[in-house]
Amino acid sequence: MSAHIETKILPIERRLRLRAHPSMRDLLAQVQLSEKKLIQPIFANESIQTSSPVPFLGETAKQPIEELLVQIDKDMERGVHQFLLFNTPKKSTQLFDSSFAQKTIQKIKGRFGRDLTLWVDTCLCSLTQDGHCCLYQQDSQIDLTLTLSTLSLLALEYAKAGADGISPSDMMDGRVAAIRKKLSEHGYDHIPVMSYSTKSASSFYGPFRVAAESAPTHGDRKAYQIDPRNKTDLIASSLRCIQEGADILLIKPGLLNIDIVSELKRITQHHLGCYQVSGEYASLLALSEQGLTEFGKAMLETWISMHRSGADFIVTYGARHAREWIGKYE
Repeated sequence: MSAHIETKILPIERRLRLRAHPSMRDLLAQVQLSEKKLIQPIFANESIQTSSPVPFLGETAKQPIEELLVQIDKDMERGVHQFLLFNTPKKSTQLFDSSFAQKTIQKIKGRFGRDLTLWVDTCLCSLTQDGHCCLYQQDSQIDLTLTLSTLSLLALEYAKAGADGISPSDMMDGRVAAIRKKLSEHGYDHIPVMSYSTKSASSFYGPFRVAAESAPTHGDRKAYQIDPRNKTDLIASSLRCIQEGADILLIKPGLLNIDIVSELKRITQHHLGCYQVSGEYASLLALSEQGLTEFGKAMLETWISMHRSGADFIVTYGARHAREWIGKYE
């Protein structure tokens, strides 16, 4: 009597067929990483004479203008052509003196011209004595009218200096509309606004506040940054920015808000990006320094996740390494 061997029918759909070979995986990949989809933050500082590394952020440094120009040149050789500039002038009683920012913008654009795109972060936290993103009345309430007036004036001065784009990050009500109106009134209607439209009151901003010298000297920013528990506010704030004329939305922190990115992309089809904030970046660097992950691979995985959620681009401190990492790990 011959032994009966029961043969199980394999499933018709075998996903393993599509994963077996690198060329097949590349063919079907829906996320294609590129350094052209990344923006590199840079920090200009008026008070220092030489570069000052920012703890926990790898090659990121606060730099005087001439050394910043050298850094940009190196970054461009690595394939970076989009930059987000943060200016830290000397603290003074002249809260709204934008001369250092204007000089920095003029030097960068004078050296590199149209070979790069220069976004300029537009906020008050690096200008004010207290490190807050707004101005207060004597009763400690936000003076929204004066804050919006000041932000829109700064935006105009940055545009006059040669900024390719304005990026307000303060989270004040109405600031996109105020900036858009000011730019248009003075003939800068062609300048795009990339608004930090959803910005949580996050615990992951620490290294950045060292880089920008913007830590508040009293209180916190929960009165104007968004409570991460409030999904309605996270989404509504971005929708408002679209209504006020924002050309591009920027979601911050990026990795912690991929559900918001996905939903915003679905309901708006608006151009938007993620800011991989300093704490997110530093966390991966710390893991790699402990031998618990490979930094480049881990970084690429986070970028893939943000792109997959709907982000068109990513602001990241690792943009200057992207070409090396993508070429090595893809």
